[in-house]
Amino acid sequence: MLTVIDQHAREPLNVTASKFMRSSDVFEAPYPLFLDLGKLEYLRSNNGPEFSSEPFKDWLTKVGIKQIRIFPGSPWENGYNERFNGTLRREVLNTEWFGTTRQAQTVINQWLKQYNQIRPHQALRMRPPAPETILEKREVTGP
Repeated sequence: MLTVIDQHAREPLNVTASKFMRSSDVFEAPYPLFLDLGKLEYLRSNNGPEFSSEPFKDWLTKVGIKQIRIFPGSPWENGYNERFNGTLRREVLNTEWFGTTRQAQTVINQWLKQYNQIRPHQALRMRPPAPETILEKREVTGP
């Protein structure tokens, strides 16, 4: 599973479910995000082989993204992502039985929408990262 999180907004942008994740899959999964959001300045990742492969590092250099790899055995350096992965595991992966990767992806996408647009987050003062609606303050006028 590949998760992409905007650390500033604390918004998970993408979760890609896959039985095996190769470096070519890592290229493809966030590509639609780059089209929507533009080029990233930094990409923080763990030290898995899909992130440390030469083709992946070459690709990052060509597109001008600086890679920040966490120190091996130091998951706290990627705390937002680790916390999100734990929540995803607890609330979805440990509670559902999936027959196919496609089924898992569908359930994850539904949960992700709820997580981003409806669910309040304590770190964001009980607001969701990307609210469904924006509430406007109304002026109260007296008689």
